[in-house]
Amino acid sequence: MLKTVVKKTFDEERALYGAENIRLEDCVFDGPADGESALKESSGVEAVNCDFRLRYPLWHVRGGSLRNCRMTQTCRAALWYCRDISAENCEMNGIKALRECDGTVIGNCSAESPEFGWLCRGIKISDSSLVSEYPFFMSRNITADNFRMKGKYSFQYAENVVITNSYLDTKDAFWHSRNVTVTDSVIKGEYLAWYSEGLRLIRCKIIGTQPLCYAKGLVLEDCETEGCDLAFERSEVNATLKGHIDSIKNPVSGRIEVSDVGEIILEKGFDGCEINVTGR
Repeated sequence: MLKTVVKKTFDEERALYGAENIRLEDCVFDGPADGESALKESSGVEAVNCDFRLRYPLWHVRGGSLRNCRMTQTCRAALWYCRDISAENCEMNGIKALRECDGTVIGNCSAESPEFGWLCRGIKISDSSLVSEYPFFMSRNITADNFRMKGKYSFQYAENVVITNSYLDTKDAFWHSRNVTVTDSVIKGEYLAWYSEGLRLIRCKIIGTQPLCYAKGLVLEDCETEGCDLAFERSEVNATLKGHIDSIKNPVSGRIEVSDVGEIILEKGFDGCEINVTGR
């Protein structure tokens, strides 16, 4: 049975440490005591319309849901080492808002967090937005749908990622990533997915200079490009591209079919990839 706490303010150190099966409604974590780690080591936590303003409020939480909650920048690192947490219609802010968590579900949320989602396992995101400098570093088993992201260095060293119907405005995305599939999405930003393995792009628009270099097992299906020059350098690639690409340079192997290309650069020793310009 849930214990319900309504319209209370907590500012003590570890104010609700180790709480079990607790429902918080319209509560505020703030005040002059400036205490940290309010719900550390808790389980079965439900928070509805709560404001988290103090540091490290939800660490080592096992099982919980957040609805219509706000985590401010002053939380710094709101969700760390948690398992089976969901956030719906929340603001998830702080420099390191989500890290080393298992089984996180995020729906209709917004986040502004420079180091969001590091070293996590099992993140499911829908109908949400993120501003971040370095998100999803070394995380795995991620799905995202209708996701808008702005930042840099996203999904580096990430594994087992599926993204659909999304807009990613990010430089240096997917470097050293493995087993990533992006469908019906826009990826904007230079130096896309260098050193990736098993990247598959389906009906995507790719915007930015020097994409998809040094990649292994790279597949593009019915994609289009904008401002993409020196693409596919030293990559193993099988691609069908619609429309124009500025230039292709030194792919290692595979086959590229493209409607129109501004320049094909093949230096000595780079004759292992078939390039077919259809002219359509």
